[in-house]
Amino acid sequence: MYLAVKEIKHEKLRYSLIIAMVILISYLIFVLTSLALGLAKENTSAIDSWNFNKIVLNKDADINLRQSLLTKEQTEAFKTDKKIAFLGQANIVVKEKAHPQVSATFIGIKPDQFLYQELEVSAGKKPTRADQVIVDSSFENKGYHLNDKIYFNSQEKPYQIVGFTKNAMLNVTPVVYGQLEAWSALKNITPNFSASALLTKETPKEALAPELKAYSKQELIEQLPGYEAQNKTFTFMIAFLMIISLIVIAVFLYIITIQKLPNYAVLRVQGISKKVLIENTVSQAILLVLAGLCGGSLLTGLTALFIPASVPMAFDLKLLSLMALLLLLISILGSFVSANTIAKIDPTKVLGN
Repeated sequence: MYLAVKEIKHEKLRYSLIIAMVILISYLIFVLTSLALGLAKENTSAIDSWNFNKIVLNKDADINLRQSLLTKEQTEAFKTDKKIAFLGQANIVVKEKAHPQVSATFIGIKPDQFLYQELEVSAGKKPTRADQVIVDSSFENKGYHLNDKIYFNSQEKPYQIVGFTKNAMLNVTPVVYGQLEAWSALKNITPNFSASALLTKETPKEALAPELKAYSKQELIEQLPGYEAQNKTFTFMIAFLMIISLIVIAVFLYIITIQKLPNYAVLRVQGISKKVLIENTVSQAILLVLAGLCGGSLLTGLTALFIPASVPMAFDLKLLSLMALLLLLISILGSFVSANTIAKIDPTKVLGN
């Protein structure tokens, strides 16, 4: 460690460039990880807040909430079950003269069921009438306020915003919560249908109709349009960045080691063991990457402070710490290339040349 610190101090420019490279790589990895997490939450944050065990959908809906419709006959047996909540989903466009239009997802719920009762309101109150709604807090960024009158699609009937809720995003669209009785008109369906899905906290006591099937929360999330492809894309990007980091760090350390071979040969003649020289190289890699990670973390922290609310990024300290640890382990692995070169040093050949 002593030799590593002395070398870094002596060759400030050379090692500063390596640290700058690690800062940029780590910053890019942190930002991509945060962006991947933010986009994932914009797909699933509403689903995660529903606190359910299983979701019951129409078998023919292909585990897609948008395509599922349940008839009154299929759901009649579950009306009084307190562990089950009816849910109606409809795609809407929110309109208001003074504010921009917003594509959103309407979720209709019943006041006497757990989904309504467990809904957390960050401002205002819960809807008590069919013409009242709670909207995701992202509407505030577009200029919407409590008690604003808004319109859905081409309907002439106004709805009143009576509350805001946080983290209510579904498939990258903000959620508007209203009462289930308003859902039928927005969905443009006949009165024969009672809901899009049933959410259950426990296995239903009554047998499901043959046309229905229960799925887990994870199964529902995995079938969200574009969700799996998006996650795989970011995973591959981050994995490739890690591999690139390994190659770049290994190459830089190897070049520096080759340049210092005469110095290492002299140290070997003076009785310094190979183990000490290898430890010095590994320690040097750790110090350089730690300095780079600190710089990358600082840039990420500044990004978190100044990033606009419209950018879908979520900064998770545990996840970013894991990425930093992986980058540190990769740097140690990359230093083994140089360590192998040091282990094969023959002072007579090096000094003779």
